[in-house]
Amino acid sequence: MHVHLREPGFEHKETIESGTKAAVKGGFTTVAAMPNTKPIMDTKEKVEQIYQKNQELSIAKVLQIGAITTGELGETLTDFLKMKEAGTIGFSDDGKGIHSSGLMKKAMEQAKKVDLPIIAHCEDMELVENGVIHDGMVAKELQLPGIPAASEYVQLARDLELAELTGVHYHVCHVSSKRSVELIRLAKQRGVQVTAEVTPHHLLLSESDMKEPYSQYKMNPPLRSEEDRQALLEGLIDGTIDVIATDHAPHSMEEKGQGISKAPFGIVGLETAFPLLYTHLVKQELVSLEQLIDWLTIKPAGLLRLEEGTIAVGKKADITIIDLEQLKCVEPEKFASKGKNTPFAGWQLQGWPTLTMVNGKIQWQEDGLEVVNWEKEKEKEKEKEVQAHG
Repeated sequence: MHVHLREPGFEHKETIESGTKAAVKGGFTTVAAMPNTKPIMDTKEKVEQIYQKNQELSIAKVLQIGAITTGELGETLTDFLKMKEAGTIGFSDDGKGIHSSGLMKKAMEQAKKVDLPIIAHCEDMELVENGVIHDGMVAKELQLPGIPAASEYVQLARDLELAELTGVHYHVCHVSSKRSVELIRLAKQRGVQVTAEVTPHHLLLSESDMKEPYSQYKMNPPLRSEEDRQALLEGLIDGTIDVIATDHAPHSMEEKGQGISKAPFGIVGLETAFPLLYTHLVKQELVSLEQLIDWLTIKPAGLLRLEEGTIAVGKKADITIIDLEQLKCVEPEKFASKGKNTPFAGWQLQGWPTLTMVNGKIQWQEDGLEVVNWEKEKEKEKEKEVQAHG
C-alpha cells in the first residue's frame, strides 16, 4: 500500500510498466502509488489521467493516493471531494511532513468528511536540517549530519492529538522509532482511529548493518538503532503496527552512485519483500506464515476497504503462488524494476513467488516475465475463428 512508480516525470527511475512488472514478480497483484510524481497528483483531472495511463500500461492493479496539499508545498489543501470522485483512495504528502498544525487539522476534517484516510509522512524538517542518516553511532563515525528520531515522533505526537480531535482515520507511513511505536500504542488504547505500517528494511536492518556502498542503505526515514528495530518488530507482533508496506523507491544507478551525502533517499522493495520476511521472520519462528500473509495482503486491503486481499468464491482471482523451499540469491541486475538500489544484494533467501495471477490471468511466471496484452490476444482469437470458418 506504499509504492513510488515515478511516472509521470521521473521515468529514468521507474515507469508504470516496469514498477508493476516488479510488483507481480514480487507477488503483489495490487499496489497503491504515492502522489509525488511530476506533476504532483493534486487535482481530479491529474488523478483521472493517471488512472487512464495505469489502465493502458500497468501489469498489476494500481490505486492512486492523492496529495494533501497543492504541489505538496504544505500551503493550500487540495479538493478532497473531487479527487475522491476521480478514484483517490487516501491523501498523503509522502516525502514531506505537514508543517502547519492548523493546516493538518483542516486536512483531517476534510478527509473525515469524504471518509478517506490521511496517510502521513511524519517528518519535522526543522529537526531534520541537513541530516543524511540516523543521528547515532554510525553518523558520528562517518562524521555525517544525523536525522534524529524526534523528527518523526514529534510530528507524530501532534498528529495523533489532531486525529483524536477530528475522528479521522489516520495512517502512519514507515514507522521507524521506538518512541513512535509507544505513541501509536497509547493512541490506540485511547480509541484513536490510527493505523500504521512498517517496511521490511526497518524490520530487518539497523544502523549497525550499514556498510559500503553506504548510499544503498540511505532511506527516509533512516535505519535507526537496534533498540528501535526490536521495538518495531514487537509493535508489529502485538498489533500496534497493522501492516507491512515496501515503500518501493527506485532511483537510477547514477543517482545512487553519488555517495551517501548526495545520493537520494530510498530503496526498492517489491521483488524482495516476501522472501526477506519469510526467511528472517517466519523461518526464524518469530512470526507465523499466516501472520506474514495477513500483514502483506488481508490487512492492507481491509485498511483501504478494498475487495482485493482474500481468496474466495466469486472474488476476482488475484493469486500468488510461492515456492517456500526455493533458495535464491538477491540479484539486483535481474530485477524487473528499473531501480537496482537495494542493501540486500547477495542475500540468500528462501520462499520466492513463482506465479502471479491478476483478475484470473497469469501476469508473471518464474521462467520469465510474461506480460500479456489481452486485447491483442482477443483479436488473434477472433482472427483464428474467422479463418476457421473460411
